[in-house]
Amino acid sequence: MIQQLFDLFNKGGIVMYPLFLASSVAIVLIVERCLFWFRVSRRQSKVVRDVLRLYRTNSEAARKKLELEIDLPIARIFLAALELDRPNTEEFQIALESAAQAEIPVLKRFNTVFDSVITLSPLLGLLGTVTGLMTSFASVQFGDLSGERAAAVTGGISEALITTATGLVIAIFTSFFANMFRGFYQRQIYLIQEYGGQLELIFRRYHDKVEQTRNALT
Repeated sequence: MIQQLFDLFNKGGIVMYPLFLASSVAIVLIVERCLFWFRVSRRQSKVVRDVLRLYRTNSEAARKKLELEIDLPIARIFLAALELDRPNTEEFQIALESAAQAEIPVLKRFNTVFDSVITLSPLLGLLGTVTGLMTSFASVQFGDLSGERAAAVTGGISEALITTATGLVIAIFTSFFANMFRGFYQRQIYLIQEYGGQLELIFRRYHDKVEQTRNALT
């Protein structure tokens, strides 16, 4: 199997090298994003539930819990608000929204690279098609049907077909995962808004109680 892939790579010509580089980059980044989203989806819901429950009774315990889960985007967003010194409701809301905006590049990381691979791979395959056909046409001479000429023609055609197929496979493979990651990103944005709203609601209730207590004392 490996030998067959190696033979196909050699038959594909020089364009196979940038295609191999593009596929390698795509695979490495896909693995990184899969691990990232797996970590977020596996731990986030439980962390949010625990933090919201703790925050109702002990804000310091909620902060410590978030610090232990600092690798999660939602933990960094919550901490940005909870670490404010005696904020009012507007400041608390602004802190949540600003922290959420700051996490967007983390959630969309490598999207540009994926788009570049998806766009360039078919173009590189097309370039290989052109170079392969040029090799075939350059080997054609009327009245000369020797085995060497025929081999050069078929070699050029093989190069054209292999690079085209390789470029399309890389683009399709990368596009599948890129679209899946975009779906995860959109869902995560909705969840951040939902979780942030729940935290803000708890804070508003707590803030209103504090204000009522202060007014009663004065």
